[in-house]
Formats: sequence, C-alpha cells, structure tokens
Amino acid sequence: MADDGSDFARSMTIATSGLRAQAGRMRVISENIANADSTAQTAGGDPYRRKVPTFSSALDRTLDAKVVTLGRVRPDQSAFRVKYEPSNPAADVAGNVKYPNVNPLVEMTDMRDAQRSYEANLNIISATRRMIQRTLDILKS
Repeated sequence: MADDGSDFARSMTIATSGLRAQAGRMRVISENIANADSTAQTAGGDPYRRKVPTFSSALDRTLDAKVVTLGRVRPDQSAFRVKYEPSNPAADVAGNVKYPNVNPLVEMTDMRDAQRSYEANLNIISATRRMIQRTLDILKS
C-alpha cells in the first residue's frame, strides 16, 4: 500500500494530466470557432474541416497511476454547409460555396464542458495542496 505522500503525488499527477488534456481540447475548439465562417482558398475547393479532439489514457509508471492525454485530433467527416453565392470567389461553377462543418452552438457547448472539466481538475489540485499544507502544519506542531 502506498503512503500518503505518494497518494498526494498521484492525485496531483492525475489532475494535472486532466488540466493539460482539457486545455488541448479548448485549443481545438477555439480553432473550430475561429474558422466557422472561412471559405476555401480556391473556387470550388473545400473549406476548413471541423476537428474533433480525442482522449487516451496512459500509465505513469513512476506513480502507478493512469493519466489522461489529448489523443489524436481527427477531422469531422460530416458534410460541409453549402450556400448559393455566385459572386463569392470560393464559389464552384454552379455558384455554390462550401462553408465549414462547424456549428458554433455545438462548439460553445463543448467549450463549456471542457471548462467545467478543467475547473474540476483545478479544484482537485487546490484541495490536495490544502491537505498537504495541513499535514505539514500538523507535523510542525
């Protein structure tokens, strides 16, 4: 059985990995939002394609703890939005312009979820730090 010191370290390591993974998720979501209305560089070309972050777990062998990491960021294969805009430089021969398959409402919902997860991991780190400080205070007295 592990001692309290390694339990504290394990908690901090797991929560820190969660912070990093959620921060990476928020970067991907921000990129999606920033490109929501972009069009292709060439007439009839494909615009920005929404990216979907994935997570994977790994074993931190030094602490014997499972940690989460931002996994592969994969493209969302759903259809692009198409609008009839014949005067747009990105329009194809039929006058249609493809817009990214990004739904800002979905992205904002995902961003809120990522923020909540980030905050939960931050709260774990803060609580662990308080417990470590209390333990040190008890040992000093």
